[in-house]
Amino acid sequence: MDAAAVTNHIVNWLKNYAQNAGMKGFVVGISGGIDSAVTSALCARTGMEVLCLEMPIHQAPNQVSRALNHIAWLQEHHDLVRMTQVNLTPVFDALIDTLPAVEKEEDRFMSLANTRARLRMTSLYYFAALEKLLVAGTGNKVEDFGVGFYTKYGDGGVDLSPIADLLKTEVYEIAAYLGINQDIMEAAPTDGLWGDDRTDEDQIGASYPELEWAMAEDEKGTTSDELSGRKKEVFDIYKRLNRANKHKMEPIPVCTIPLNLK
Repeated sequence: MDAAAVTNHIVNWLKNYAQNAGMKGFVVGISGGIDSAVTSALCARTGMEVLCLEMPIHQAPNQVSRALNHIAWLQEHHDLVRMTQVNLTPVFDALIDTLPAVEKEEDRFMSLANTRARLRMTSLYYFAALEKLLVAGTGNKVEDFGVGFYTKYGDGGVDLSPIADLLKTEVYEIAAYLGINQDIMEAAPTDGLWGDDRTDEDQIGASYPELEWAMAEDEKGTTSDELSGRKKEVFDIYKRLNRANKHKMEPIPVCTIPLNLK
């Protein structure tokens, strides 16, 4: 991949879209991970306004420090990059206290993880509307169109997706070209929604390079029966998640009423 050419293409695409929409720039949620780092750096290269939101919810300190270091690095190189910190921990805790209790706390762990992402989306759109900015998504191709590894109307709720046609390994190539901080480059990918140190690979059961391989094989029409060992295991993981999360990747179904019934 020609990282320089791809970077220029995305930056021009972002700038043209924002200008045509009559917007001032972009707002990006900064997590301390590679995807948000690359997305925010690409937005900053447009020369338009970029508001970086750091929105911890019981966040691991190393994730917060990586996010703040990245924002500081952006501000050193781009005059129109700003930062706002919004501590969503008390908001999240208050919401949990308001919701009905459940018999087994572990039964709602997934719902609570998704709730974190949706609180952040709400915050992003608050600032977007307030300051005439576009919410820039941080999802990559494997997450958005392969295994659906994101929260519907959470981190999936965005105005535009600048890196959604890049595989995770390609995101790292762009990051290296952009000069993204080494601590982010070396950090294990995590969605940061659980309040612990679990990684994306821990949750999915496969690494991003493995998932990229499975995605390519699926596009070629490969079936599980043709594979064995670890390849079969990874392919089955990919297919299971792809099927389960189709509802995220396809348009919202609309019940069309026959004309004779109207």
